[in-house]
Amino acid sequence: MGKTNQIETILISELALPYSKTGSWTTMYNSILDSGSHHFDYIICPEPKIKANSCTYTFVKSVNTKDKLVKKIIRKNNDNSNYIDALKAIVKPNVKYVVQIIDNTGLVIAVHKVIDKHFNRANFFIQHCYHGFLPIQNKSKSKLLFKAVDEIIFLTGESYKAFLNAYDALTFTARVIHNGINLEKFKHVSTDKKQALRNQHNVSKDAFVFIWCSHSRPKKGLHIAIEAFKQLQKETNAKLELLVIGVNHKIEDAGIISVGHIPNDAIVKYYQMADVFLFPSLWQEGFGIVLAEALHSGCYVIASNRGGIKEVLANGKYGVLIDKPNIISEWVSEMHKAIQVCAKHGNPFKSHLPKDAYSLENWSKELNASIIEAKQRLGL
Repeated sequence: MGKTNQIETILISELALPYSKTGSWTTMYNSILDSGSHHFDYIICPEPKIKANSCTYTFVKSVNTKDKLVKKIIRKNNDNSNYIDALKAIVKPNVKYVVQIIDNTGLVIAVHKVIDKHFNRANFFIQHCYHGFLPIQNKSKSKLLFKAVDEIIFLTGESYKAFLNAYDALTFTARVIHNGINLEKFKHVSTDKKQALRNQHNVSKDAFVFIWCSHSRPKKGLHIAIEAFKQLQKETNAKLELLVIGVNHKIEDAGIISVGHIPNDAIVKYYQMADVFLFPSLWQEGFGIVLAEALHSGCYVIASNRGGIKEVLANGKYGVLIDKPNIISEWVSEMHKAIQVCAKHGNPFKSHLPKDAYSLENWSKELNASIIEAKQRLGL
């Protein structure tokens, strides 16, 4: 075999990229692919409506949620053959590859197995972008993953620490890349603009406005936010309103405005017209990108101390952390404090947040750096 003198990068995703819907990590990959300032030569994913320039696609069949459940429950495995066939068709002799796989741990294992069987494993560097927080509970699967992967990219250092505490030996290299948002879009506005937005959307100009934004799964804590808000109403004479974003069912309680599902591009104006963002998550969040959006839009943030949230809020420097998020009174107490503090001083956390914290530009630079360093390790 001749000398290997070229290194290319393959991105593998279960979602079509650029993704037609916005939200979480897909927005970040959309941004870097749209910009053209990326290091991906190939993308293996379901076919997107609009394709990124400067890279070659191999399309695979999209698997819906029902099919995934059938494979997981009945067959007790995930069929990754379409991704594997696509990968094998791309790989050429005398070329080395950085393979970046988004979120799918099982696919990382499958990719390693096929490379190890059919190619020279030393010519590949496998990166896994891990978007969860907790370590993998299945011990056999975790062992297979650690054998398969060269580097895991975590959303927070707290998640990496959780892995260190859970396992005796971790041989892969690790790095932390925080999620990023568009800081040209998510930014705080003047008081006049804030009042104008409230007027446009039938939100009281003189109310103290809380906002909750997510989906209706119980682990996102909407029921906690509603109960705390109702209790707060009983304990204060202040005029209060709660904006609920992301659920379609009606909420009849006084002072609660259910906005429903809205496009991600439109959500910023709701952050900007609010005073306090509530994030009563009841599970170990990988990151919580809405926190970054709310922070940069000028909201005073009160959030559960779960998963990566503590790191996103810089251990309480950027917002308030609730250590006992299932206890309603904890939220009520901090909501009372928020009203008092904001009335006297405005949002005191604004000045603590660095201007470029959680920016798309930083995320893109760090992701590109991870690929460049992977190429260096392969011997470029």
